Amino acid sequence: MFRRSAAAACAAILAPFVLPVPPASAVPRAHPPSHVQSHVPAYTGTGARVVDETRVARRTLDLTIESPAMGRREKVRLLVPDGWSRDARRTWPTLWLLHGGVDDYTAWTRDTDVAELTAGSDVIVVMPNGGRCGNYSDWWNHGEGGPPRWETFHMTEVRGILEREYGAGRRRAIAGNSMGGLGAMLYAARFPGMFEAAAAFSGYLHTLDGHTPGDDSTGWGPSLACPGTDWRRVWGDPDDQAAIWHAHNPTDQAGRLAGVRLWVASGDGRRGDLGGWPFTDPVEAATYRHSRAFVARLRDHGIPVTTRFFHGQHTWPYWQRELHEAYPMLMRALRG
Repeated sequence: MFRRSAAAACAAILAPFVLPVPPASAVPRAHPPSHVQSHVPAYTGTGARVVDETRVARRTLDLTIESPAMGRREKVRLLVPDGWSRDARRTWPTLWLLHGGVDDYTAWTRDTDVAELTAGSDVIVVMPNGGRCGNYSDWWNHGEGGPPRWETFHMTEVRGILEREYGAGRRRAIAGNSMGGLGAMLYAARFPGMFEAAAAFSGYLHTLDGHTPGDDSTGWGPSLACPGTDWRRVWGDPDDQAAIWHAHNPTDQAGRLAGVRLWVASGDGRRGDLGGWPFTDPVEAATYRHSRAFVARLRDHGIPVTTRFFHGQHTWPYWQRELHEAYPMLMRALRG
């Protein structure tokens, strides 16, 4: 049964892609897998700071961050474990949960039972705002750069604040739905050694799917994006700025995921056992195709991945179920 109207669900579906981001500075991680080069950006004082902290529920904490990378204030929601405090003389591993394209930092707590699921886990759950079709990237902006710089906001500013001030440790896992699935694999690939595990639920994992070089028609990937999204702001033209597109396409970056525990799940667009529309959902059918291509590329590189492909659509009941399915693997990865 749907938790949101069909119109809202369709909107949550229409947010599939990633954006151009310059490479982050690299510092070695303490104990990366021996065969993986670590590229965890250093936090050297970016000027980002928490300007408001609101206790929403016993374990739910909302942060408002003044972000130079974004040129404005942005939100991050935390689910903190029992016994957590900013003054504790210990750290906790973090599970990053990324939302889809027409949603925000409240999505996972609003539409799933993630608070109950994580109640007995000794982890901090990090749910940052990712913008409407922000695509977890620093935007190219027609070559000018500048805000929005989602990757820098998340991977440098938010991570740095959490590790300096909120007890976040150095063991991390990441997961997301729809556009958030793209973000999960994108961040894990672009920052080898940052995450122990990554999971994508109905993720847009092959952003150049269906594109033929030289073809400027809309019959390929970005046609599924949010109405009004200007892709030449995000990653530029897929031919003229092909290097940027490939650098933000998880299927092209699959070889950089060696050493990360991986989970990929997608429905095929048909109505499944958790309900849905009586017709094939074209967006989930696209994520199914993307996920299959991504998994095939991983296997070409000899990289193990757990997969779940099923009858299902691009809606929250399926994403909640897939989080439950992947959760034991994510927790094992955080325990080491």
